[in-house]
Amino acid sequence: MFWDYLSNNPESVHQVMILMGDRGIPDGYRFMHGYAGHTLKLVNKEGQWVYGQMHMKSKQGTKFLTQEESKTKSPDYSQKDLFGAIDRGECPSWTVEWQTMTAKEAEELWEKQKINIFDLTHVWPHKQFPLRKVGEFTLNENAKNYFAEIEQAAFNPAHMVPGIEPSADPVLQSRLFSYPDAHRHRVGVNHQQLPVNAARTSYRIGNFQRDGNMAFYNQGSRPNYLSSIEPIRFKDRAVDLDKVHGDFTSNAVTFLSEIRPEDFNAPRALWERVWDEKARERFVSNVSGHMSTCTKKEIIKRQIAIFREVSPDIAKRVEKATGIEGYDGIANIRFNGTHNGMTKNDDLKNANGMSKRVGGGALANNGAPVKGMHKSQSHETAGTNGTGVNGSNGASNGH
Repeated sequence: MFWDYLSNNPESVHQVMILMGDRGIPDGYRFMHGYAGHTLKLVNKEGQWVYGQMHMKSKQGTKFLTQEESKTKSPDYSQKDLFGAIDRGECPSWTVEWQTMTAKEAEELWEKQKINIFDLTHVWPHKQFPLRKVGEFTLNENAKNYFAEIEQAAFNPAHMVPGIEPSADPVLQSRLFSYPDAHRHRVGVNHQQLPVNAARTSYRIGNFQRDGNMAFYNQGSRPNYLSSIEPIRFKDRAVDLDKVHGDFTSNAVTFLSEIRPEDFNAPRALWERVWDEKARERFVSNVSGHMSTCTKKEIIKRQIAIFREVSPDIAKRVEKATGIEGYDGIANIRFNGTHNGMTKNDDLKNANGMSKRVGGGALANNGAPVKGMHKSQSHETAGTNGTGVNGSNGASNGH
């Protein structure tokens, strides 16, 4: 199922290469970077905003384990390593760094370079949008009770502090709903009342949710609606949300995107410009080793075709390692998970064999921000490097 899913969703290839590369098995949590991944919005007190990508860079550096080394470690290796380090007083730290981009820059990035900031698989070039450090954080305390503080923890991207807002990234938008739904099922409808999840404020939280299992803060006799009997008091919002939204297309689409040539730029840069030869060899070994568990050659042929779009060199090496000859690219393949924008055959273009008349076709912008999408442009003087003007016109890879 693993390779069947990936071979039907070719836009996943960038993440597949990271997963199957050296970064796929970090040598513990202390030696790995973190990323928000999704494009967010940073909003100041005046309601001016920019798009942002958050990076958390390990001050310990990065290290990885090979497949062979990982076999000597327990499943809890990373957790034990982190707990032990904190217990010894060797508390790990990360710097917090942001890339920022104005709405106009986001529109131009798609128009000129076909980089979609709402696409989780696309990378913001670091030369154009350099990282700027805003702070650090340190993990300096271990949990006292694993169940209460870890297993009951319910992280939710919809819980954002004032000044950080979600973008129109469709995967992020879906997670704003799916994560709290998962917590309501896993922990309970009142999971936000548990100490590990409760907001820490100088005032009592008020909402219109009542009852359910473990409702130990049920807000007394106040009606669960906007009442004149016991009115609820609202805090002033830190920002005017009407100013930070874009103009969104109102029609829903069955499949937001289709696979296009630009989707292979980031994974190609990873293979050709970031990895050295030893890293490439380890990647091919990891991929071919895992593919040996797949009994259907058709699936492997399709995946090799996807790798061929990244680089013929990858396809050639995987073919040699597996003994299976893949297809000549994806132009003659129909995918179940995405439309194929790289085929000239109308019968193969639409996902799952959908007709063009009903549910077929993707938006011309493939979900990217285009000119006129933003109701009002973002803060033009707080963009890339704080000056509103890109510091460089270079288009380097952002890995």
